[in-house]
Amino acid sequence: MLEVKELMVFYENALGVNNVSLSVEEGEIVGVFGSNGAGKSTLMYTISGIILDVKKKEEMRGGERITILGKILFKGKEITFEKPSKRAKEGIVLCPERRRVFPESSTIENLKIGGYLRNRSETAETINYVFKLFPELNDRRNMPAGFLSGGEQQMLAIGRALMAKPKLLLLDEPLLGLAPSIQQRLVKAIEEIRDEAGITVLISEQYARPILPIVDRGYVIENGSVAFQGSGEELMDNPHVKSAYFGI
Repeated sequence: MLEVKELMVFYENALGVNNVSLSVEEGEIVGVFGSNGAGKSTLMYTISGIILDVKKKEEMRGGERITILGKILFKGKEITFEKPSKRAKEGIVLCPERRRVFPESSTIENLKIGGYLRNRSETAETINYVFKLFPELNDRRNMPAGFLSGGEQQMLAIGRALMAKPKLLLLDEPLLGLAPSIQQRLVKAIEEIRDEAGITVLISEQYARPILPIVDRGYVIENGSVAFQGSGEELMDNPHVKSAYFGI
């Protein structure tokens, strides 16, 4: 479904992503693991195309130059420099790190904002699915998102991404800053999104241990480059990966 070939992203003289190649097959959950600043978010922003908007804004204000090299293919078609809005219509949807809900809008309004590309019946159907997946949100459907707990805001952020009817869902550090019990709740939901809704998932996380049981394959990124890759079992058997990223 997704193929990234020798991707490089430069911020002026700094290298954000260094010669990264990875693939995601339809129906998989694939993990990208690495420490803070390893390049995970840059990779996700580049796959989603949002890096192009950042690049344009930087050029307009005379800021740092961003250079992108390599190729990104989605369903066999190159999309390296395709607009993020077009990628979203084709099925690549990013749920960014740190939730970024609209705090003054209600839960239901946040979800409807996420479904702006869809018709009324599709929007209603997906809202019902999100409330089934996260019953907590249904109980708070009219509450301003800024009053939700951190875990509920993350559920809302994922739900808002689902409103766009993704074929490939990109989750950038969805467990960041959450209690272990909430992390397990979200991990179960991510697995359900793949198994029940048939959505392929690429997920990045700093600490892999909560995610490891559900991933088909994983990549470990260090200093912008892929240092290790393999199945969850293969990564878990690697002593360096185990101590650095799995908290064991």
